[in-house]
Amino acid sequence: MSAIIFIPIILSVKYSMFDWGGVGTGTFIGLENYKNMFMDMRFLHSVKNSLLFAVVSIVIQLPISLLLALILASGVRFEKFYRTVYFIPVIISTVVIGQLWIKIYNADYGLLNTILRAIGQSQLAHDWVGKEDTALVSCFIPILWQYVGYHMLIMYAGAKSIPSDISEAAKIDGASPVKTALYITIPLLKPILKVCMTFSLIGALKVFDLIYVLTNGGPFFSTEVPSTLMYTTIFDNYKYGYGSAMSVFIIIECLILTVILDRLIKIE
Repeated sequence: MSAIIFIPIILSVKYSMFDWGGVGTGTFIGLENYKNMFMDMRFLHSVKNSLLFAVVSIVIQLPISLLLALILASGVRFEKFYRTVYFIPVIISTVVIGQLWIKIYNADYGLLNTILRAIGQSQLAHDWVGKEDTALVSCFIPILWQYVGYHMLIMYAGAKSIPSDISEAAKIDGASPVKTALYITIPLLKPILKVCMTFSLIGALKVFDLIYVLTNGGPFFSTEVPSTLMYTTIFDNYKYGYGSAMSVFIIIECLILTVILDRLIKIE
């Protein structure tokens, strides 16, 4: 199992030291690919996009997931039904979800523009993934929507594992459901929340599939992230060495930011 994980990483590090087009042995150039990478404005812009997405995922996606988890764990009617509905986007193919949102965003017959025209806001209707100023947000929304249910289910399981005696005692003492959630449930969920934050952070930094389906990094590289740029560099431009350097960067970035997150959030 370790070989499956570490051999591709080792090979990526090796190839990142070469000027290699995928055929032959290539030319050893040391750290030149890394130097060029950090001088490449397109790459730096892609890193900025991925970091922005990481912040959005943690600040917006996780609170929504937590709210849904707490509502479901409180014992609402049709709890199992809602739990299943919220989780459905997680198990649907990313390509299918991408195509669904492309239809929603379509400039001519898309659901979003149709609604805007119906409420008299035709001036707001436009090609949401085709314009630089809205393309990135238009990519973020489907990704956040797809994985809200994933984090919700983890938090829901954690909330359900909390002994009911604790919440019942708080209720007897006169605590409202909101206070019970804020001062009892959420603090007890801190280890679970930390796990979800880590998953959300790593997922945002290595996001690829939905952005590739929706925009392929366009328009004019406005939605580019390191993974889509790496794919283009390797498979479209045949710069395997340079693309491997990007893959190594993604791995190191995930490791460093995960360690920082772990240090920032201490669990007593």
